[in-house]
Amino acid sequence: MKRKNDRGFPDRQAIVAFIKANPGKVGTREIAREFGLKNADRVELKRMLRELADDGTIKKKRHKVSEPDALPPTLVADITGRDGDGELIASPTEWDEVENGEPPKIIIEMPRRPKPGTAAGVGDRALLRVEPTNEAEGPQYRGRVIKVFDKAKSRILGVFRELPEGGGRLVPVDKKMADRELNIAAADTKGAQDGDLVSVDIVRTRSFGLASGRVKEKLGSVKSEKAISLIAIYAHEIPLQFSPAAEREAEAAEPANLKGREDWRDVPLLTIDPPDAKDHDDAVHAQPDNDPNNKGGFIVNVAIADVSFYVRPGTALDRDALDRGNSVYFPDRVVPMLPERISNNLCSLVPGEPRGALAVRMVLGPDGRKRSHSFHRILMRSAAKLSYAQAQAAIDGRPDDTTGPLLDPILRPLYAAYACAKRARDERDPLNLDLPERKILLKSDGTVDRVVVPERLDAHKLIEEFMILANVAAAEMLEKKSLPLIYRVHDEPTLEKVHALSEFLETLDVPFAKSGALRPTLFNRVLAQLEGHDYYPLVSEVVLRAQAQAEYSSENYGHFGLNLRRYAHFTSPIRRYADLVVHRALVRALGLGEGALPDSETPETLSEVAAHISLTERRAMKAERETVDRLIAHHLADRIGASFQGRVSGVTRAGLFVKLSETGADGLIPIRSLGTEYFNYDEGRHALVGTRSRTMYQLGDVVDVRLIEAAPIAGALRFELLGSASETAPRDRGRPNPQRRPSFKAHPGRSPDKKRKPAKQKSGKGKKARGNKSKGKGKKGKAW
Repeated sequence: MKRKNDRGFPDRQAIVAFIKANPGKVGTREIAREFGLKNADRVELKRMLRELADDGTIKKKRHKVSEPDALPPTLVADITGRDGDGELIASPTEWDEVENGEPPKIIIEMPRRPKPGTAAGVGDRALLRVEPTNEAEGPQYRGRVIKVFDKAKSRILGVFRELPEGGGRLVPVDKKMADRELNIAAADTKGAQDGDLVSVDIVRTRSFGLASGRVKEKLGSVKSEKAISLIAIYAHEIPLQFSPAAEREAEAAEPANLKGREDWRDVPLLTIDPPDAKDHDDAVHAQPDNDPNNKGGFIVNVAIADVSFYVRPGTALDRDALDRGNSVYFPDRVVPMLPERISNNLCSLVPGEPRGALAVRMVLGPDGRKRSHSFHRILMRSAAKLSYAQAQAAIDGRPDDTTGPLLDPILRPLYAAYACAKRARDERDPLNLDLPERKILLKSDGTVDRVVVPERLDAHKLIEEFMILANVAAAEMLEKKSLPLIYRVHDEPTLEKVHALSEFLETLDVPFAKSGALRPTLFNRVLAQLEGHDYYPLVSEVVLRAQAQAEYSSENYGHFGLNLRRYAHFTSPIRRYADLVVHRALVRALGLGEGALPDSETPETLSEVAAHISLTERRAMKAERETVDRLIAHHLADRIGASFQGRVSGVTRAGLFVKLSETGADGLIPIRSLGTEYFNYDEGRHALVGTRSRTMYQLGDVVDVRLIEAAPIAGALRFELLGSASETAPRDRGRPNPQRRPSFKAHPGRSPDKKRKPAKQKSGKGKKARGNKSKGKGKKGKAW
């Protein structure tokens, strides 16, 4: 019953009770509506609320009132760290410590399957729904993330540089801010020393001079070992430490035994990996099929580490693995998805040791097509650990002490089975974009020794093709059992990108049929026509940019690049969470024992997981790419003024991006340095064209450049153009359509040392044809 005084106005106790019953939701309007007050009563209500606030009975803020020191049910908070069990801890963003003392702590309850946009990390600002814990010790509130906001723009990551007179400067790690240092006063350094990686809050900006900042947190020193990757780890908030609970679970895990498993220890499975691989999660074996109805066919066995046996749903190991989404591979370190006890020990298929695995046995016909498959939970013992080059050398007639005894009984049947499988692959005709991948070799001090392009061997292709076959088998099996799963999907290019590519190829007089169904064969036909031609690198790059980006999804829309109707990642559960989900689904579908996918998992919940791990995959790729850029920028920092040959790898309104042939380093030639004339940006041709001379600089052009600036912390390089590296006549690439093209004035007083010859006049136009690379990073080559 709503208590009122003699004048029909609610008394103090009734108003306070209403405020307590509706924390954070009550204002003057809500109270008036609740007690049926008229406009004439508003003055009296405001007076009473002011008295209640003055005597501390309630707290009034803006238009809302609440209990004193109570948090509203929904608020914005900053996630400041983790507790001893690895749980996230947050504090209210708006909290007056002078008036209210130390802010209350909020422990974040993260669901095992966070919704898209709610996967939070340390340093994030998020919208929370909170409630009191009513516990005497520990955080006063618990909260759930409703939405994660973008990082506050006032927070910058950079390297602190001391000044002799005290204080210092912040050198930002972001390429876009490489030339925007911040001044940090001596009182605001928080004890940071020269070379420390720090996060800084901007406290003041100026119209002239440097902005000022205050050190918020010290993160480590870039002078230490593995410092360069540390920058990317913190910049992209990649979890570096496992929670204590996850570490305890990993240490308590025991080796697998024969309980619930088939004994495959006598099957001579072997692993083939890069020479520096730390974990070995897949093993292969093949033999001719002795079935008279399958003469010329093969039986291929692919065994994958049984991670689902150790990482159970809902455990701390599972939460940490999902948070990471995947392992991240830097030149100087690996940030694993799982603790070393799991990834490098119990789930690493090392030679001679019994290991649990999930295996698929596939029967290939003589045409290379898969006729049948079956899945098995096994105990295996790897017969050998080989590198790609080691396996290939043995097949090529150069066996060593390890491969010699394996050559006839194991390696030759493997290669024969691959030759058989390749027939079906060639008939399927997946997208053939075999672009070279560079690898950085480091010295003992962590600096760059050299950059190499590893030779693409049949050993690489063998493992890649067997893994693809196993992934297809997993997807087919789970579809047959009507189990939810996470697909690896790759959409076909959009019509806009296909049209833009077609118009671009027209400028090169390269035919491109746009009618009919879109298939990878269409792109392969174009590339095959130009193989060995001067155009080939250019066209390969443009075809790649026309492709969509591969991702994870609980809905299947096929894999365009591989030309497959269904595809799922099954072969790397040590380093990819998607594969772990597929393993759990297979265990559940086939009744293989413990570690199965819970019944609560649905396509809806898995769609949230798929969205999250797609983001973590892109985060990893960006962090890996930025670390390579920083390492090479450090490597080239003492070669300012040196000349290099490279190829134009990007064309924008800002200028030309050039990839150096020697190291693969990317740098910018600003448009202002190209000459004294205006340059039009032609999107369709991926080119900058001089309005007066018709000089054209196009994607794929081979050029000579001089390095004029290097920013190692940001990984940024700046070049100036020396000219075309080729003295041959220019290619007939056509003249761009001048209509409605933006113009950019080159820097006056500067001219190129060597000018390109004018392009032959020819009409042509095109729409923007940019795309995302779908080339995945992984030890088995392109992940798609």
